[in-house]
Amino acid sequence: MRRPAAVLFDRDDTLVVDVPYNGDPAKVRLMPGAREALRTLREHGVRAGVVSNQSGVGRGLLTEADVRAVNARVEELTGPFDVWVHCPHVPEDHCGCRKPAPGLVLEAARRLGVRPADCVVIGDIGADVEAALAAGARAVLVPTARTLPGEVASAPLVRGDLLSAVRWALDGARAGGADADGVARAGGAAPRGVR
Repeated sequence: MRRPAAVLFDRDDTLVVDVPYNGDPAKVRLMPGAREALRTLREHGVRAGVVSNQSGVGRGLLTEADVRAVNARVEELTGPFDVWVHCPHVPEDHCGCRKPAPGLVLEAARRLGVRPADCVVIGDIGADVEAALAAGARAVLVPTARTLPGEVASAPLVRGDLLSAVRWALDGARAGGADADGVARAGGAAPRGVR
């Protein structure tokens, strides 16, 4: 496997600490290693994007402007992303974009002009992994305290932190294996997450 053309990140509890339905940029706090992970990608010329479920919009708890304001704050802290794609729907909408459906990953790849197979998706729950695999991308799970044990067990690849996930995307993906920072796992799709 060659180095990915793009790495797509989940936002909440992957890049930033999850504040449920956050529309306040002042509450944005980076996850450990986020700034360094993004800097590492950029140093290697790999494009970066965000694919995020934002059902607070569909629930009437957030506006699109709120989502953009929080995203802008993330960029102030980490630097610019090449693409942002989010799903505003609630689960009951049964849309094709809400993770674990592949729509966000497919749309991000389309906007970047790359094949989904040339993308790596990094997230913290099973829905992120499922969306990546359904789109034909590779997936790395970086668990948090909210990640379910079954999601960890089902993930094809698990890393202990964001920076080691990015390092795998840059190097381990080409080698096709695990390294000292994590465990390669075989398996299918993971359970669906919430958000």
